[in-house]
Amino acid sequence: MAKIATLITDMFEDVEYTEPAKAFNEAGHELINIEKEAGKKVTGKQGEAVVTIDKGIDDVNPDDFDALLLPGGFSPDQLRADDRFVTFTKAFMDSKKPVFAICHGPQLLITAKALEGRKATGFKSIQVDMEYAGATVVDEEVAVCQDQLVTSRQPDDIPAFNRESLKLLENK
Repeated sequence: MAKIATLITDMFEDVEYTEPAKAFNEAGHELINIEKEAGKKVTGKQGEAVVTIDKGIDDVNPDDFDALLLPGGFSPDQLRADDRFVTFTKAFMDSKKPVFAICHGPQLLITAKALEGRKATGFKSIQVDMEYAGATVVDEEVAVCQDQLVTSRQPDDIPAFNRESLKLLENK
C-alpha cells in the first residue's frame, strides 16, 4: 500500500483533509502529516478537524513517499511561503509520483512551477493563477493528468476526487 505525504497547516479546509484521509486509510494506505514540526496540532478553518503532525518538513525526504496530498483552505497559501514545502512538492511532480490537490491545494504547485503543460482544476479564485502557471484549466469536478496529477475544485467534488485518487494509486 502507498505511503502518502500530506502537507498541512492551520486553516486547512476540514473536509478536504478528513474525507480523502478516511478514503485512503480505508483502502489501506498510510498518511503522514507534515508541517514545520512534529507533534504540533493544526486546526481546520471550520474548527471541526484537528490534525496531529507526524513529521517536521526537515525530517522527511520525498523519496520516502509514494504520493502527495495537498488539501485546500488557507493551508497551501501559508505553506508555499516556505521554500522547503515548495521544493518538497516539486520533487513529487518531477519524479512523476501521484499528487492529489483539491481546491486551493494547487497553490503549492503554482509556486513550485509544476503546472506547465498540465490539465488541472482548482477553486475558482485560483484558476487564473493556474493558467498563468501554464496549466490547461478545466472547470470540472475532477481532472486527471498523465496518470499523475488529480485535482478538484471544491468540497462538493470530494467523491470524484477520492475515486480518481484511489484509482490512480491502484494502478501504480
